Amino acid sequence: MENKRKPWVNWVLFSATVVVVFLLGLLASSVTERKAEKATVFKPTVQISEFEPRNEVWGKNYPKQYQSYIQTKDTSFKSKYNGNAMIDMLAVDPRLVVLWAGYPFSKDYNQGRGHFYAITDSYNTLRNGGPKNAEEGTTPSTCWTCKSPDVPRLMKEIGIPAFYKGKWASKGSEIVNHIGCADCHDPATMNLRITRPALKEAFARQGKKIEDATHQEMRSLVCAQCHVEYYFNKKYPGAEEIPYLTFPWDKSMTAEGMEEYYDAIQFSDWTHALSKAPMLKAQHPDYEVYTTGIHAERGVSCADCHMPYKTEGSQKFTDHHMQSPLNNIANSCQVCHREEASTLLKNVYDRQDKIIENRDQLEILLVQAHVEAKKAWDSGATEEQMKDILQDIRHGQWRWDYVAAGHGNSFHSPVETSRVISKGITVTQEARIKLAVLLKKLGFEGKVEYPDITTKEKAQIFIGLKPDEMKAEKEAFKKGLLLQWTEDAKKRESKMEIKYY
Repeated sequence: MENKRKPWVNWVLFSATVVVVFLLGLLASSVTERKAEKATVFKPTVQISEFEPRNEVWGKNYPKQYQSYIQTKDTSFKSKYNGNAMIDMLAVDPRLVVLWAGYPFSKDYNQGRGHFYAITDSYNTLRNGGPKNAEEGTTPSTCWTCKSPDVPRLMKEIGIPAFYKGKWASKGSEIVNHIGCADCHDPATMNLRITRPALKEAFARQGKKIEDATHQEMRSLVCAQCHVEYYFNKKYPGAEEIPYLTFPWDKSMTAEGMEEYYDAIQFSDWTHALSKAPMLKAQHPDYEVYTTGIHAERGVSCADCHMPYKTEGSQKFTDHHMQSPLNNIANSCQVCHREEASTLLKNVYDRQDKIIENRDQLEILLVQAHVEAKKAWDSGATEEQMKDILQDIRHGQWRWDYVAAGHGNSFHSPVETSRVISKGITVTQEARIKLAVLLKKLGFEGKVEYPDITTKEKAQIFIGLKPDEMKAEKEAFKKGLLLQWTEDAKKRESKMEIKYY
């Protein structure tokens, strides 16, 4: 019988058959992939104890995650604004020296590197001073809290208040493993967990429970254990006179809420060496600023961008190479955004350019305010005359530091970041207007000269530091106390056992 179908019908049937075969092929491939995954089901090699601090031990069971994690030691990435290499930020911006006059950050402040260097970079800073300062000085043991998985281990062994008690050097030989697996994971289930008490305590004071957080929320909260604003509370209930690490979130997580909290308890990190203002030093309020941005509003977690999923062979896992999304745009940004990488990069830089332009202007105004305040004191100003002025300087610099100390704030929440800077400019200018009126009342005519702080060394000499002496302190620390810590740590770790299955 003659085939009366038209030729185009045959072509339709042929095309449909091709599509069906293709889809069946995808299904077969997917089934094969799942079988392969099932065939390579996880079989632990070693037994990991509850607070095992050594990342290489975890790596025996989770080699892919571990191999991606140790890439945090790579410091080759550079972006328009810094990257992950060690950079002397005081040399890049000498104004910082004046803003932190009287505080250890005026001695030394480096651009942070990857988590792999958390311990090394804690040693390699003048902020801890020489051996005498490390053992007897003002740096507390609490400063180790976010640096190592040895911290939850030690907190378990001796208790939280005992960990916070004492000087920095008292825990030096115990804190040796850089940030890693035990900081965020339960070794029995690999579920995300909170190992730092300050975050749980902050939630509790707000009437919330960490245990109620979803898995997606935990993918940000494990970061919020450390990437937050905090202070050392010597009036913490049940731990008085111990520098107890506390998050100032009781009123809110905004810049104004935390400022109100600090003002209410009359807390200050230090008294400025020039202006005598009671200053606040922001730490790194990354989580707080992130929560005000569009990504948080849309449910995007920290890990989605900084630790995106990665596929090797038939296995999909979280990439533990924690890094800037700008160094991994394809897996971080382009999963959701379909623009070209160059376009996305330009979007980020455009925001950074505009915010840093205003942030730099605020820095200049703050330097002028500190110098003018010193002139007022030198001209005979009284504490009553200076009280409101110093409060304005405190509030202006708090807003500057709230933005400057954060990692990626101009991207995480550009609108909120701009708002905070603009308020800082307003408050600082109000302080300078008050100072101009007061200086005239005190008999000073003319303009207070802006200092020559074109280099880090000039700025440090201007505020009374001696760069050569500080370098000698650093070398003494490396040759003395640090060597002893290293030997003690090796002896302790040699006694720790690894149990194989």
